[in-house]
Amino acid sequence: MDKMYRKYGITSIKAIEHLVLIIIAIATVVAIGQEIKHIFDVGAVALADLLLLFIYLEVLAMVSHYAESGKLPIRMPLYIAIVALARYLILDMKAMDDWRIIAISLSTLVLAATVIVIRWGQLKLPYPRPRDEDEK
Repeated sequence: MDKMYRKYGITSIKAIEHLVLIIIAIATVVAIGQEIKHIFDVGAVALADLLLLFIYLEVLAMVSHYAESGKLPIRMPLYIAIVALARYLILDMKAMDDWRIIAISLSTLVLAATVIVIRWGQLKLPYPRPRDEDEK
């Protein structure tokens, strides 16, 4: 039973994983198209539009990286969160009270500091590389 699960179960999960990645990529491309159409309909490009396109680009890069390596670097979602908070701050700053602006700004700083700490950890404290079976 264990061999059967490993053979069919893991293969099925991997197939579903790839299907969902394809769906995310297609949905992101559609969203990019809709945003570009919106820009042409309005006849002007706003900073919020550019930031939204950048978020979509980061999502596509994250899907691409995950599809190639099978690993999702934690920094990519953090970059997306930073840009999303910046976009939110830019769009709704006039309607926000001072405390909300401070909270969003501090949240952005915490995310940026987290990216720096993670990057520092990757450089100074790297994971040991797995040894190949031939080296054992």
